[in-house]
Amino acid sequence: MVMYSIKVVKKNKKRKQAIILLIITIILLCLAVFGGIKLAEHTHLAGNNNLINSTGQNDKNQVNNEEPSEGNNQNNENNQLVENNNEKNGQNNVVNNEETPSQNEPSKNANIQKLTNEQINSINNIYKSNTKRVFLTFDDGPSSAVTPDILDVLKNENIKATFFVLGTMVKSNPEILKRERLEGHYIANHGYSHVYKKVYENENKPLEEYKKTNELIQKALNDSSYQSNVFRFPGGSNGGYYDDIKTKAKQILNKNGIAYLDWNALTNDSAGATTEEEMLKNLKSTSKNKNSIVVLMHDAPNKKQTAKTLPKIIKYFRDNGYTFQNLYDIL
Repeated sequence: MVMYSIKVVKKNKKRKQAIILLIITIILLCLAVFGGIKLAEHTHLAGNNNLINSTGQNDKNQVNNEEPSEGNNQNNENNQLVENNNEKNGQNNVVNNEETPSQNEPSKNANIQKLTNEQINSINNIYKSNTKRVFLTFDDGPSSAVTPDILDVLKNENIKATFFVLGTMVKSNPEILKRERLEGHYIANHGYSHVYKKVYENENKPLEEYKKTNELIQKALNDSSYQSNVFRFPGGSNGGYYDDIKTKAKQILNKNGIAYLDWNALTNDSAGATTEEEMLKNLKSTSKNKNSIVVLMHDAPNKKQTAKTLPKIIKYFRDNGYTFQNLYDIL
């Protein structure tokens, strides 16, 4: 009975040892497998890091190459240095990677210091022409809500327009003003406040508003030599409660080498026309049988329909044989 117990104990002891040995073996195998996996992962990660570094650099280079700076193959850092230097010198080069204008826009006339009598007469006689031409003009901007859309349309259609800007809006949107100039549009002057009581307080106020806005234009463009040279009276240069003051103000402007310009066609986008159909109807009726047309439109923040209707306005004039000009073409 005792011998049997000893044998059973020994047998159980050997069984426990075998189990322990098996467990240890399994643990060692698991550790070996785990270690192999980690080693493989480490090797794979190292390879991936090299790939990521290489790919990341390629992506960075690709982003730099995709920046819209046509005709320029330099890297992004050099482009930025060129932009900074050009802004300091007041040159017409790329700002924020906008397209650089060609040699004949707008540099040929952008810095006229004072209009001659002949140039003022060219503005005064703008409605007379033996050929069919149209000047697209926009008042009350630049605005971030509408002006960029209008600029996009004009760029796609390869048309240069004239923008009569407000001083208050120039202060808020200087980068949009820069784009207008860089893309060859004429930046003219619509005064500072557009508040009739202020603009027409006396005959000298229109000139004061012109000068205040002109200084803001210069500051926005970083070009102290820029002169807008052409003023558009809020509400027009003739008629109304302030007609006597406007008459005297026009003489003062001309004596200072500044022309003024109204319009002879309009979409009525500032006085009730809110749909494409209404705008086109007003445009067609007011421009009918005219060779030289100055169209009044607006790029104020609430004039989104004007931007939407602009492609059809352009198509209408093209279909009827008109060419598009801006004030640079007659000064």
